[in-house]
Amino acid sequence: MTATLSLEPSGRCCWDEPVRIVVRGLAAGQPVTLRSSLHDEKGTIFRAHARYCADSGGELDLTRAPALGGSFVGIEPMGLLWALEPVKPFWRFLKRDVETPFVVELEVLDGHEPEGGRLLVREVHERHFLAPGVRREPVRTGRVRATLFLPPDCDIPTHLKSRWPWPGGSAVQRQPSLWKSWV
Repeated sequence: MTATLSLEPSGRCCWDEPVRIVVRGLAAGQPVTLRSSLHDEKGTIFRAHARYCADSGGELDLTRAPALGGSFVGIEPMGLLWALEPVKPFWRFLKRDVETPFVVELEVLDGHEPEGGRLLVREVHERHFLAPGVRREPVRTGRVRATLFLPPDCDIPTHLKSRWPWPGGSAVQRQPSLWKSWV
């Protein structure tokens, strides 16, 4: 039987969104190693791995199956992502361009050796940082450097028009700006 790797949501999702990882088509009790890897924007490789055993039905669901060793142990459905470590020592995992996704490669290997074992199945999953339709607007005024992340239906001028009277006759735009920072 051929092993399959199922990711939900499949293909692409936000970085902070949980992903359900399930391997089907294994032999009952079969030992396997799951391995994840990604390249950061500078080309550094980050990896994690964990050893598992399939259940009596030949399925491995990371929400129920404990990792027996590797980069982490126990039931950690997202462990293959939070446990990513650099191959180069002392390298930091840092996202510089939020408009491009990280591409995570997930592999299922036969046996409990992270570098050995026959490759059973491989999947690629994109983890993006901006929800669909969100606009990134740079702000450059004098020495101020900032970035606004605006939802798809946002029209900047209509949200910044409101003015409230302030004692002494002046007007402020404090409330609309605070409101936008919470949207």
